[in-house]
Amino acid sequence: MSDGTVLTLDLGTSATKAGLWSDCRLAALTRVPIATTHPEPGWAEQDPTRWWSSVVEACAQVRAAAPDAYAAVRAIGFASARESFVLVDNALTPLCPGILWSDKRARSEAEKLGDAGEFRARTGVVLNAATHAAKLLWVREHRAEQFAAARWVLAPRDLVVGRLTGQVVTDPSLASRTGWFAIEGGGWTSVGLDAAGERLPPVRPATTVVDGLLREAASDLQLDRDVAVVLGAGDRACEALGVGATEKRPMVSWGATANVSVPMSGGLYAPPEAQVSVGALGGYVQEAGLSSSGGAIGWLESMTGRSHGDLMTAAVGVEPGAGGLLALAWLNGARAPWWRADTHAAFVGLTPAHGPGELARALVEAVALDAVRCLELLAPDARELALAGGGAGDSLWRSVLAACAGMAVVRQTFDEAASVGARIVVGAALGEPLDVGELNPTVTREEPDPALIDAYRHIRARSDTAAAAVLQIAADT
Repeated sequence: MSDGTVLTLDLGTSATKAGLWSDCRLAALTRVPIATTHPEPGWAEQDPTRWWSSVVEACAQVRAAAPDAYAAVRAIGFASARESFVLVDNALTPLCPGILWSDKRARSEAEKLGDAGEFRARTGVVLNAATHAAKLLWVREHRAEQFAAARWVLAPRDLVVGRLTGQVVTDPSLASRTGWFAIEGGGWTSVGLDAAGERLPPVRPATTVVDGLLREAASDLQLDRDVAVVLGAGDRACEALGVGATEKRPMVSWGATANVSVPMSGGLYAPPEAQVSVGALGGYVQEAGLSSSGGAIGWLESMTGRSHGDLMTAAVGVEPGAGGLLALAWLNGARAPWWRADTHAAFVGLTPAHGPGELARALVEAVALDAVRCLELLAPDARELALAGGGAGDSLWRSVLAACAGMAVVRQTFDEAASVGARIVVGAALGEPLDVGELNPTVTREEPDPALIDAYRHIRARSDTAAAAVLQIAADT
């Protein structure tokens, strides 16, 4: 916008990020962490009041970093974690903890949702214990009083928009990951409406401009009440938009988890290992969400007392193959391309000679190999990979992924591509379309090292054997 600044809010699982955009220039970006608790094995919860307070904190930080730009904000756009939700009453007061996408409490409820193949064909969602729809059935069964009192079931972005404007609404990209939404044709399914009643919010396009700010919200954020609030879209949809992903140039994102995203130019066909969601500005995106990436390194940080930077530096000094150590980075259960929630992380070949550097390198290699397995299914015609997420800044991740995939990796100016995508959606909503090449230009294109390609070909074969064995052990227990 030539006469003001755009504020983007990326409501992620581990942090809320606020970005200030002056036309195509990012003037400031701040990050406020959000804690996750695990009150029972397999559970993952957050305090939903933190979703709003983290926005207030992030805006205060970005306002301090660029006060003049913040004073000129005329529009707010969103990217958001999907599949996480909370039940709220009419006043938007949370009635229970927020249940996250990674929570796997609802195995028996998933079985009640019917045949997995039919479920995926209808909704685009791979049915498992972590599916939003299954977890809402769990809440209905085990928290009946809270469910009965609930007026809405809201994602983090939907709750924040409600707090900002007083309007309750969601967009197709978030709705399409709940398991209650018809992937072809759109709209809540009759199954969803029967299960949730009218608790599911109205679905509007991502470019919808919601009402202006409520007085209290404007005061909290120190913004004018007439700021345009643009609904925005899910984080992966925004990331794919923010790197200009295509079928021949799919996106691989490294954050707390890793994700392979491939926009679909044709029909709705996708392999059964893929989920299908609605894109930020329409169309569809094939997705393969891995178990963990940055989260796996974060776990290793907590185990060793070493920082992320120290671990990655140590890993760079380790030869490919991590001294014979193989990892399966399935801390949140074996997700894409396996979809076995009963199978978890493992190290194979661990000896007293292995230290933090070998462990870190093995985890990075494990994530890259799972990403490549997904790419082979979703994007067999890929020619290069567009990187997103904080991991794009790690040279080790880039070199290992390029070698495992056997193709170039492209890093663009802003690794936080979800914020870029949210900015593009705001431009589309306000009739000011933006070119992703101008907004987020390429800064480096790295070709794979031929010697590493050969090394990882052999490591991949060993990893395939280890993965089959661990999956079989889980099946037998």
